[in-house]
Amino acid sequence: MLRQITAAVIAIWISAVASAAQSETVIKLGYILAPDSQLGSGAKVFGDEVAKRTQGRYRVEQYPNAQLGGEVEMMKGVQLGTIDAAFVTGAPVPNFVPEVGVFNIPFLIPDAAHAHTLLDGAFGRDLLKEFEPKGLMALAWGENGMRHLTNSKHSIDTPGNLIGLKLRVPQSDIMVTGFRALGADVHQLAFPELYSALQVGAFDAQENPIATIVASKFYQVQRFLTLSGHIYDPAVFVISQDLFGEMSAADRAAFTEAARLGGLASREYAAQAEKTGIAFLEQNGMTVVASIDKTAFVAAMAPVMPVFESKFGAATIAMLRGQKIAGN
Repeated sequence: MLRQITAAVIAIWISAVASAAQSETVIKLGYILAPDSQLGSGAKVFGDEVAKRTQGRYRVEQYPNAQLGGEVEMMKGVQLGTIDAAFVTGAPVPNFVPEVGVFNIPFLIPDAAHAHTLLDGAFGRDLLKEFEPKGLMALAWGENGMRHLTNSKHSIDTPGNLIGLKLRVPQSDIMVTGFRALGADVHQLAFPELYSALQVGAFDAQENPIATIVASKFYQVQRFLTLSGHIYDPAVFVISQDLFGEMSAADRAAFTEAARLGGLASREYAAQAEKTGIAFLEQNGMTVVASIDKTAFVAAMAPVMPVFESKFGAATIAMLRGQKIAGN
Protein backbone atom coordinates (compact mmCIF):
# COMPACT_ATOMS: atom_id res chain seq x y z
CA MET A 1 0.00 0.00 0.00
CA LEU A 2 2.81 2.40 0.95
CA ARG A 3 4.58 1.64 -2.30
CA GLN A 4 1.41 2.39 -4.23
CA ILE A 5 0.99 5.73 -2.43
CA THR A 6 4.65 6.59 -2.99
CA ALA A 7 4.37 5.71 -6.66
CA ALA A 8 1.25 7.83 -6.96
CA VAL A 9 2.95 10.81 -5.30
CA ILE A 10 5.95 10.48 -7.61
CA ALA A 11 3.66 10.28 -10.63
CA ILE A 12 1.84 13.42 -9.54
CA TRP A 13 5.15 15.24 -8.99
CA ILE A 14 6.47 14.20 -12.41
CA SER A 15 3.23 15.32 -14.01
CA ALA A 16 3.43 18.69 -12.25
CA VAL A 17 7.05 19.22 -13.31
CA ALA A 18 6.22 18.27 -16.89
CA SER A 19 3.25 20.61 -16.90
CA ALA A 20 5.36 23.48 -15.54
CA ALA A 21 8.03 22.82 -18.15
CA GLN A 22 5.43 22.86 -20.92
CA SER A 23 3.97 26.14 -19.71
CA GLU A 24 7.35 27.93 -19.58
CA THR A 25 8.34 29.80 -22.73
CA VAL A 26 12.08 30.45 -23.11
CA ILE A 27 13.13 33.74 -24.73
CA LYS A 28 16.66 33.82 -26.12
CA LEU A 29 18.19 37.29 -25.65
CA GLY A 30 21.47 38.21 -27.32
CA TYR A 31 23.93 41.06 -26.77
CA ILE A 32 27.56 41.69 -27.75
CA LEU A 33 29.19 42.45 -24.40
CA ALA A 34 30.05 40.37 -21.33
CA PRO A 35 27.49 39.81 -18.56
CA ASP A 36 29.49 42.26 -16.42
CA SER A 37 28.79 45.27 -18.62
CA GLN A 38 26.15 47.92 -19.17
CA LEU A 39 24.29 45.64 -21.61
CA GLY A 40 24.67 42.62 -19.33
CA SER A 41 23.37 44.57 -16.35
CA GLY A 42 20.31 45.70 -18.28
CA ALA A 43 19.71 42.25 -19.73
CA LYS A 44 19.77 40.63 -16.28
CA VAL A 45 17.22 43.07 -14.87
CA PHE A 46 15.08 42.55 -17.96
CA GLY A 47 15.16 38.77 -17.48
CA ASP A 48 14.45 38.95 -13.75
CA GLU A 49 11.53 41.32 -14.28
CA VAL A 50 10.03 39.25 -17.09
CA ALA A 51 10.06 36.14 -14.90
CA LYS A 52 8.52 38.03 -11.98
CA ARG A 53 5.88 39.86 -13.97
CA THR A 54 4.73 36.78 -15.91
CA GLN A 55 4.79 34.50 -12.85
CA GLY A 56 7.50 32.36 -14.43
CA ARG A 57 5.60 31.64 -17.64
CA TYR A 58 8.43 33.30 -19.57
CA ARG A 59 12.13 32.80 -18.91
CA VAL A 60 14.81 34.93 -20.57
CA GLU A 61 17.90 32.94 -21.51
CA GLN A 62 21.00 35.13 -21.78
CA TYR A 63 23.40 34.93 -24.74
CA PRO A 64 26.20 37.46 -24.06
CA ASN A 65 29.53 37.99 -25.83
CA ALA A 66 28.00 37.95 -29.33
CA GLN A 67 27.05 34.27 -29.03
CA LEU A 68 24.14 34.95 -31.41
CA GLY A 69 26.31 37.06 -33.74
CA GLY A 70 27.18 40.71 -34.16
CA GLU A 71 24.52 43.36 -33.71
CA VAL A 72 23.58 43.65 -37.37
CA GLU A 73 23.25 39.86 -37.55
CA MET A 74 21.15 39.78 -34.38
CA MET A 75 18.81 42.49 -35.62
CA LYS A 76 18.36 40.65 -38.91
CA GLY A 77 17.58 37.52 -36.90
CA VAL A 78 14.97 39.35 -34.83
CA GLN A 79 13.42 40.67 -38.05
CA LEU A 80 13.20 37.14 -39.44
CA GLY A 81 12.08 35.62 -36.16
CA THR A 82 15.12 33.32 -35.94
CA ILE A 83 16.28 35.23 -32.85
CA ASP A 84 13.75 36.05 -30.14
CA ALA A 85 15.20 39.27 -28.77
CA ALA A 86 18.36 41.38 -28.55
CA PHE A 87 19.70 44.29 -26.53
CA VAL A 88 21.68 46.25 -29.09
CA THR A 89 23.68 49.46 -29.03
CA GLY A 90 22.61 52.45 -31.08
CA ALA A 91 25.46 52.54 -33.60
CA PRO A 92 24.25 49.81 -36.04
CA VAL A 93 20.52 50.52 -35.60
CA PRO A 94 20.36 53.09 -38.46
CA ASN A 95 21.00 50.21 -40.88
CA PHE A 96 17.43 49.22 -40.04
CA VAL A 97 15.85 52.42 -38.66
CA PRO A 98 17.59 55.38 -40.35
CA GLU A 99 15.99 57.95 -38.04
CA VAL A 100 18.12 56.71 -35.12
CA GLY A 101 21.26 57.66 -37.06
CA VAL A 102 21.07 61.22 -35.73
CA PHE A 103 22.58 59.87 -32.49
CA ASN A 104 25.66 58.74 -34.45
CA ILE A 105 26.78 62.27 -35.37
CA PRO A 106 30.05 63.05 -33.53
CA PHE A 107 30.17 66.05 -31.17
CA LEU A 108 26.44 66.74 -31.38
CA ILE A 109 24.82 65.67 -28.10
CA PRO A 110 26.38 67.49 -25.12
CA ASP A 111 25.92 64.84 -22.44
CA ALA A 112 23.96 61.79 -21.28
CA ALA A 113 21.51 63.83 -19.20
CA HIS A 114 20.34 65.73 -22.28
CA ALA A 115 19.99 62.46 -24.21
CA HIS A 116 17.90 60.95 -21.38
CA THR A 117 15.53 63.91 -21.52
CA LEU A 118 15.04 63.40 -25.25
CA LEU A 119 14.68 59.61 -25.15
CA ASP A 120 12.31 59.64 -22.17
CA GLY A 121 10.03 62.17 -23.84
CA ALA A 122 7.95 62.35 -27.00
CA PHE A 123 11.03 62.28 -29.25
CA GLY A 124 12.17 58.93 -27.85
CA ARG A 125 8.68 57.44 -27.89
CA ASP A 126 8.21 58.44 -31.51
CA LEU A 127 11.57 56.90 -32.44
CA LEU A 128 10.55 53.57 -30.87
CA LYS A 129 7.50 53.55 -33.14
CA GLU A 130 9.77 53.78 -36.20
CA PHE A 131 11.03 50.23 -35.58
CA GLU A 132 7.69 48.53 -36.24
CA PRO A 133 7.41 49.28 -39.99
CA LYS A 134 10.93 47.84 -40.32
CA GLY A 135 9.86 44.45 -38.95
CA LEU A 136 11.13 45.04 -35.40
CA MET A 137 9.34 45.63 -32.11
CA ALA A 138 11.30 48.06 -29.92
CA LEU A 139 10.36 47.81 -26.25
CA ALA A 140 12.43 50.47 -24.49
CA TRP A 141 15.61 52.52 -24.63
CA GLY A 142 18.67 51.56 -22.63
CA GLU A 143 22.21 52.87 -22.73
CA ASN A 144 25.60 51.98 -24.10
CA GLY A 145 27.08 55.29 -22.90
CA MET A 146 29.14 58.29 -23.94
CA ARG A 147 31.72 57.11 -26.45
CA HIS A 148 35.41 58.02 -26.00
CA LEU A 149 38.48 57.62 -28.20
CA THR A 150 41.37 55.24 -27.55
CA ASN A 151 44.44 54.61 -29.67
CA SER A 152 47.90 53.05 -29.68
CA LYS A 153 49.84 55.94 -31.23
CA HIS A 154 49.61 59.26 -29.37
CA SER A 155 47.44 61.51 -27.23
CA ILE A 156 44.45 63.08 -28.96
CA ASP A 157 43.37 66.53 -27.82
CA THR A 158 42.83 68.40 -31.12
CA PRO A 159 41.14 67.42 -34.40
CA GLY A 160 44.55 67.45 -36.04
CA ASN A 161 45.62 64.46 -33.93
CA LEU A 162 43.04 62.33 -35.79
CA ILE A 163 44.43 63.00 -39.25
CA GLY A 164 45.58 59.74 -40.83
CA LEU A 165 44.81 57.66 -37.74
CA LYS A 166 43.36 54.25 -38.65
CA LEU A 167 40.10 54.37 -36.70
CA ARG A 168 37.57 51.57 -36.32
CA VAL A 169 33.93 52.54 -35.97
CA PRO A 170 30.82 50.32 -35.75
CA GLN A 171 28.65 49.50 -38.75
CA SER A 172 27.42 53.09 -39.04
CA ASP A 173 27.73 55.17 -42.21
CA ILE A 174 26.95 58.32 -40.20
CA MET A 175 29.96 57.78 -37.97
CA VAL A 176 32.16 57.10 -40.99
CA THR A 177 31.09 60.42 -42.56
CA GLY A 178 31.62 62.30 -39.31
CA PHE A 179 35.09 61.00 -38.53
CA ARG A 180 36.28 61.34 -42.11
CA ALA A 181 35.39 65.01 -41.82
CA LEU A 182 37.76 65.10 -38.84
CA GLY A 183 40.56 63.59 -40.95
CA ALA A 184 40.64 60.04 -39.62
CA ASP A 185 41.27 57.02 -41.85
CA VAL A 186 38.03 55.43 -40.71
CA HIS A 187 36.51 52.04 -41.52
CA GLN A 188 33.69 49.89 -40.18
CA LEU A 189 34.18 46.59 -38.38
CA ALA A 190 31.78 44.38 -36.42
CA PHE A 191 32.43 44.44 -32.67
CA PRO A 192 33.28 40.72 -32.22
CA GLU A 193 36.32 41.22 -34.49
CA LEU A 194 37.56 44.41 -32.85
CA TYR A 195 39.92 43.20 -30.12
CA SER A 196 41.95 40.98 -32.44
CA ALA A 197 42.06 43.75 -35.09
CA LEU A 198 43.55 46.15 -32.55
CA GLN A 199 45.90 43.46 -31.27
CA VAL A 200 47.47 42.82 -34.70
CA GLY A 201 47.58 46.54 -35.60
CA ALA A 202 44.91 46.49 -38.31
CA PHE A 203 43.56 49.61 -36.57
CA ASP A 204 45.34 52.27 -34.51
CA ALA A 205 42.23 53.48 -32.72
CA GLN A 206 38.67 52.74 -31.73
CA GLU A 207 35.93 54.51 -29.77
CA ASN A 208 33.55 53.11 -27.16
CA PRO A 209 32.10 53.92 -23.74
CA ILE A 210 34.30 53.49 -20.66
CA ALA A 211 32.26 50.48 -19.53
CA THR A 212 32.96 48.72 -22.84
CA ILE A 213 36.65 49.63 -22.84
CA VAL A 214 36.94 48.05 -19.39
CA ALA A 215 34.71 45.02 -20.01
CA SER A 216 36.40 44.21 -23.33
CA LYS A 217 39.93 44.80 -21.96
CA PHE A 218 40.88 47.21 -24.73
CA TYR A 219 43.44 48.69 -22.33
CA GLN A 220 45.56 45.64 -23.14
CA VAL A 221 45.90 46.73 -26.79
CA GLN A 222 45.49 50.54 -26.58
CA ARG A 223 47.78 53.02 -24.80
CA PHE A 224 45.90 56.34 -24.92
CA LEU A 225 42.40 57.30 -23.80
CA THR A 226 40.77 60.63 -24.68
CA LEU A 227 37.64 61.51 -22.73
CA SER A 228 36.04 62.99 -25.83
CA GLY A 229 32.42 62.09 -25.07
CA HIS A 230 31.88 62.59 -28.78
CA ILE A 231 28.72 60.49 -29.15
CA TYR A 232 25.93 59.49 -26.80
CA ASP A 233 25.13 55.90 -27.72
CA PRO A 234 21.72 54.60 -26.69
CA ALA A 235 20.81 50.94 -26.56
CA VAL A 236 17.43 49.39 -27.30
CA PHE A 237 15.59 46.17 -26.49
CA VAL A 238 14.13 44.66 -29.65
CA ILE A 239 11.93 41.58 -29.85
CA SER A 240 10.44 39.49 -32.64
CA GLN A 241 7.15 40.94 -33.84
CA ASP A 242 5.62 37.47 -34.22
CA LEU A 243 6.61 36.49 -30.69
CA PHE A 244 5.37 39.75 -29.21
CA GLY A 245 2.15 39.58 -31.19
CA GLU A 246 1.33 36.14 -29.81
CA MET A 247 1.43 37.40 -26.22
CA SER A 248 -1.56 38.55 -24.22
CA ALA A 249 -1.92 42.27 -23.63
CA ALA A 250 -0.86 41.75 -20.00
CA ASP A 251 2.30 39.91 -21.04
CA ARG A 252 3.18 42.55 -23.63
CA ALA A 253 2.86 45.17 -20.90
CA ALA A 254 5.06 43.04 -18.61
CA PHE A 255 7.80 42.76 -21.24
CA THR A 256 7.65 46.47 -21.99
CA GLU A 257 7.99 47.45 -18.33
CA ALA A 258 10.76 44.88 -17.82
CA ALA A 259 12.64 46.44 -20.74
CA ARG A 260 12.18 49.94 -19.32
CA LEU A 261 13.66 48.82 -16.00
CA GLY A 262 16.46 46.98 -17.78
CA GLY A 263 17.23 50.14 -19.72
CA LEU A 264 17.49 52.15 -16.50
CA ALA A 265 19.86 49.52 -15.07
CA SER A 266 22.12 49.86 -18.12
CA ARG A 267 22.18 53.63 -17.64
CA GLU A 268 23.18 53.22 -14.00
CA TYR A 269 25.97 50.80 -14.90
CA ALA A 270 27.32 53.09 -17.64
CA ALA A 271 27.26 56.10 -15.30
CA GLN A 272 29.09 54.21 -12.56
CA ALA A 273 31.71 53.04 -15.06
CA GLU A 274 32.34 56.66 -16.05
CA LYS A 275 33.09 57.41 -12.39
CA THR A 276 35.29 54.42 -11.54
CA GLY A 277 36.50 53.01 -14.85
CA ILE A 278 38.86 55.83 -15.76
CA ALA A 279 41.02 55.28 -12.67
CA PHE A 280 41.06 51.55 -13.43
CA LEU A 281 42.26 52.22 -16.97
CA GLU A 282 45.01 54.54 -15.69
CA GLN A 283 46.11 51.87 -13.24
CA ASN A 284 46.33 49.47 -16.16
CA GLY A 285 48.71 51.67 -18.11
CA MET A 286 46.55 53.99 -20.19
CA THR A 287 47.50 57.64 -20.57
CA VAL A 288 44.34 59.70 -20.13
CA VAL A 289 43.55 63.03 -21.80
CA ALA A 290 40.90 64.31 -19.41
CA SER A 291 39.61 67.27 -21.41
CA ILE A 292 39.61 68.52 -24.98
CA ASP A 293 38.52 71.71 -26.72
CA LYS A 294 35.18 70.43 -28.01
CA THR A 295 34.60 73.75 -29.76
CA ALA A 296 37.47 72.93 -32.11
CA PHE A 297 36.02 69.52 -32.92
CA VAL A 298 32.55 70.99 -33.51
CA ALA A 299 34.11 73.56 -35.85
CA ALA A 300 35.93 70.82 -37.75
CA MET A 301 32.58 69.04 -38.23
CA ALA A 302 30.95 72.13 -39.73
CA PRO A 303 31.55 71.23 -43.42
CA VAL A 304 29.45 68.03 -43.16
CA MET A 305 26.68 69.35 -40.93
CA PRO A 306 24.57 70.51 -43.92
CA VAL A 307 24.58 66.87 -45.08
CA PHE A 308 23.25 65.74 -41.70
CA GLU A 309 20.73 68.58 -41.54
CA SER A 310 19.40 67.56 -44.94
CA LYS A 311 19.10 63.94 -43.79
CA PHE A 312 17.60 64.43 -40.31
CA GLY A 313 16.26 67.99 -40.37
CA ALA A 314 17.87 71.15 -39.01
CA ALA A 315 15.36 71.36 -36.16
CA THR A 316 16.17 67.82 -35.00
CA ILE A 317 19.91 68.54 -35.15
CA ALA A 318 19.44 71.69 -33.09
CA MET A 319 17.28 69.86 -30.55
CA LEU A 320 19.89 67.15 -30.02
CA ARG A 321 22.55 69.82 -29.71
CA GLY A 322 20.54 71.33 -26.86
CA GLN A 323 19.49 74.47 -28.67
CA LYS A 324 16.02 75.91 -28.33
CA ILE A 325 13.95 76.03 -31.46
CA ALA A 326 12.21 79.25 -32.39
CA GLY A 327 8.53 78.99 -31.60
CA ASN A 328 8.96 76.08 -29.15
